[in-house]
Amino acid sequence: MEQLKLCDSDYRFMCVVWEHAPVNSGDLVKLCNEALGWKKSTTYTTIKKLSEKGYIKNEDAIVSVLIEKERVQADESNYFVDRTFEGSLPGFLTAFLGGKKLSSEEADEIRKLIDEYSD
Repeated sequence: MEQLKLCDSDYRFMCVVWEHAPVNSGDLVKLCNEALGWKKSTTYTTIKKLSEKGYIKNEDAIVSVLIEKERVQADESNYFVDRTFEGSLPGFLTAFLGGKKLSSEEADEIRKLIDEYSD
């Protein structure tokens, strides 16, 4: 399966879409102006580009999601860990924590995740 990656501006745009979809493209122009400071032409260009890439669908002026946020976040996270920490999840967690202590609730939640995703 192809790994999904978005540049920062496309990701910010998709966050607006994910929050409001399905949304009328005219309303999306207003939302992107408010949230991102974008002009109408920028929003319509991005709608066209991300429709062509298969992230969204624009049909009868209604923009809807084709790829869920969680899928993009998972692919982005995997790419980051692979590139920055040579695929080492423990290396990522050590750097992420940076000497901070976890609350007992956070530690319990992480233990549950480890148990759920372990072989």
